[in-house]
Amino acid sequence: MTASPVLLAVALSLVSAVCYATAAVVQERTAAATPGMRGALARGAWWGSVALNAGGALLHVVALRYGPLTLVQPLGALSLVLAVPLGSLATGRRTSGTQWRGVAYTLVGLGTLLLVTATGRGPHETLGTTEVLVVAPAAAGLVAALTRLAGTGLAFAAASGIASGVGSTLSQKLAVGPTLSWDTALVALLTVGFAVGGLLLSQQAYRSGLGGPLALLTLVNPLTASAIGITLLGEGFRYGSTGTLLALAAGTAAVYGVTLLSRTQDAPITPTAPATPSQPPRVVVAAPRPALRRPATVELTGTARSL
Repeated sequence: MTASPVLLAVALSLVSAVCYATAAVVQERTAAATPGMRGALARGAWWGSVALNAGGALLHVVALRYGPLTLVQPLGALSLVLAVPLGSLATGRRTSGTQWRGVAYTLVGLGTLLLVTATGRGPHETLGTTEVLVVAPAAAGLVAALTRLAGTGLAFAAASGIASGVGSTLSQKLAVGPTLSWDTALVALLTVGFAVGGLLLSQQAYRSGLGGPLALLTLVNPLTASAIGITLLGEGFRYGSTGTLLALAAGTAAVYGVTLLSRTQDAPITPTAPATPSQPPRVVVAAPRPALRRPATVELTGTARSL
């Protein structure tokens, strides 16, 4: 079989990453402007981000029909690479040199991962019903524990990454030859549940900013799906042990790049003119004090009167 199915999976994953990145920026801006989830639900922009997430998820599911988890999921990290400049543009800030280095490390790592995972064939196996019944409760329990212990946005981001990664894994079963049966209906219900849970958890995570939560979410998502693909679906890397070493090096580079992106803050643009026009100094001119007149005395019927 030619490599065309894998190329199609890569193309779909790239468009999906653009949708996810744009949605993340909109979610973060909504979280910064609203006090709670109820306020976000009242904003049309938030529902626009939901539509973008849905479009990205649909493209992702189709990509999983043509490519393995170990190929499609790492490409999701591109959403972070795209979200950084988009977030800077939305907030009127510039992307720092450290962040661009993070982008470079992430791209190099992803490119190397593509070389060792693009085997030229689509997925040959999906989770069985028994495996689904093991993976889903375990993931739900871990998500619940992280949510209960969440004191910062990073815990919500980790929980969202796990939920999204498991949802992607389950959706592959729906994408590859689904049949009308009770187990397919169960997988569809679990997929929707994990996807919606991941969306709501990410909205909570973005209340502490965009960089750190999105970076952690972006890492945990493919790690979760890839771990399931390697341990339960028998997926691996090309070139034997050399490919495995290359994948580890590429993963390290991608993790370092994501770390740079999450640690740095957007540097503010140095304005050429003051952002808020300064008011001219007020000059208070004191009114001239009237000259004191000496009291004049006038003789009135022999009595002195002061005027």
